[in-house]
Amino acid sequence: MSSSIGRFWRVLATGFSFALFGVGGVVLRVLVFPLLALCVHEPAAHQRAARGAVSMSFRAFVGVMRLLGVLRYEVRGLDKLDRKGQLILANHPTLIDTVFLIAFVPNADCIVKGALSTNPFMRGPIRAAGYIRNDRGPDLVGDGIASLRAGGNLIIFPEGTRTPPGSTATLKRGAANIAVRGLRAVTPVVIRCNPPTLGKGDRWWHVPPHQAHFRIDVLDDIAVDDFVRDASEVVAARRLTDCLQQLFMKESQHHA
Repeated sequence: MSSSIGRFWRVLATGFSFALFGVGGVVLRVLVFPLLALCVHEPAAHQRAARGAVSMSFRAFVGVMRLLGVLRYEVRGLDKLDRKGQLILANHPTLIDTVFLIAFVPNADCIVKGALSTNPFMRGPIRAAGYIRNDRGPDLVGDGIASLRAGGNLIIFPEGTRTPPGSTATLKRGAANIAVRGLRAVTPVVIRCNPPTLGKGDRWWHVPPHQAHFRIDVLDDIAVDDFVRDASEVVAARRLTDCLQQLFMKESQHHA
């Protein structure tokens, strides 16, 4: 009986959390960002301030989910994210992976679906923070490199979409192309969720039988020097992608 009550509570709490997320996006667009525009006029400074506001709101959001008992989380190696111009590549098991990373990464930039720029709840944060849309075509790699050179910490999920539990992720080469052409080291981040929740195809009310536990591990940087030495950019990007695929598979299997 207590298990059923706990699960019912998590369904209610999850629904409340998602409603709160939507309301927060509207509040940022209608109140916070206009106030920032009045106070901060320099474009780059305004963008950093907007990203800071999004980061704080996302951290508050995951804090509320933890307080309500929807989930627990731990972040290991957080100090490795306290830098500028990092290329952060992570696996993508759940719907809120982006929220977690933006919550803990300073001056976070990310690549988002182009359709989200018209979403009434997300368009404010996306535009104010200057997140990169994935419908930029051939300009996408250049946009990513420019963000890194400007000091942004670029978050990318090389899988492109969530990978269902038990399935093998297939990484796309776009993130590796940014690393190779921009000559940037990669900071891998491994996200695990047990039991699985908010995965590909899951509805928000499909809560697991027990409270979900998120563990986020920030690994050591991977330098691109060995990949680009005596190799074309195409070959180097393929090698780096293969390396990342093996790394994510190994980490997932090791802690399965």
